[in-house]
Amino acid sequence: MTRVLFVCTGNVHRSVLAERLLAARLPPGSAVRPESAGTEAWPHSGMEKSTRAVLEELGGDGSGFTARRLTERLVTGAALVLGLAREHREAAVRLAPSAMRRCFTLKEFVRLAAGAQGGEGPGAEGGFDAVVAFAAARRGVATPVPAAEDDIADPLGMPRDMLYGCAREIDGVVSRLARLLDGSGVGV
Repeated sequence: MTRVLFVCTGNVHRSVLAERLLAARLPPGSAVRPESAGTEAWPHSGMEKSTRAVLEELGGDGSGFTARRLTERLVTGAALVLGLAREHREAAVRLAPSAMRRCFTLKEFVRLAAGAQGGEGPGAEGGFDAVVAFAAARRGVATPVPAAEDDIADPLGMPRDMLYGCAREIDGVVSRLARLLDGSGVGV
């Protein structure tokens, strides 16, 4: 299994949505195992009712979820760590500096790794590790974007339409991620 870890603050909205929506978008039998954690999460079973409703409306499965706090072990055990905002990526790197080349924001990774499919990089022959290495190598040469472009806003305490908008934004990016991972030979 290739573990992809999504990180947000509370592990109640953004990272959960990314985890479960990626699972729904991957092809059957994929070797990718999406997971999630939060930098300030406190473990509890079940998913917040509003998040689960939006997730299921978009085709994800809300069952069997337990929130958990981000740990060094989770970061070092993941093949790819994707923060939903830059602060989450930075928290993962602080916990496990050796994982820096595997830590991105979700949007940053998809933007940087997209060239791997377009003939610039390893493509389908290179596999998962090659696509991650390609994205890491592009950090210093890709045109920088404003910080806000890499972050997905936290819908905590916001009205349902804001949560739904956040979920749709995440779904669009993880759908691209699923195609990228499948194209890298990770999906079976």
